[in-house]
Amino acid sequence: MSKRKLDEHGNWRSKAVTFNMSPEEDELFERMVHISGLCKRDFIANRLLNRDVVVQGNPKVYKALKDEMAAIKEELERIAAGGTVSPYLLDLIRFMTEVMNGMKEDSVWH
Repeated sequence: MSKRKLDEHGNWRSKAVTFNMSPEEDELFERMVHISGLCKRDFIANRLLNRDVVVQGNPKVYKALKDEMAAIKEELERIAAGGTVSPYLLDLIRFMTEVMNGMKEDSVWH
């Protein structure tokens, strides 16, 4: 049984939600959470409840974006050498584009 926690809105969080993922989905999920800078719980809740995932630009998020861009570069080089394109890579690129477009609007990054 999950431990009860009071959230910032005064709601008790006592329900645990679990589900299974493929290894590829899990890798994409972990990378997206890392890029967002959010904890897994907040990331999942925002996505499931159709809320925006608001990324606060900070050194941790900047490093995650930089690391992911390096990994994407390697993937693109592999693809250019005759490899196949993973649909998960495309999902990750779409997510990173959303994050970076949102950061452009943030005055901290100007």
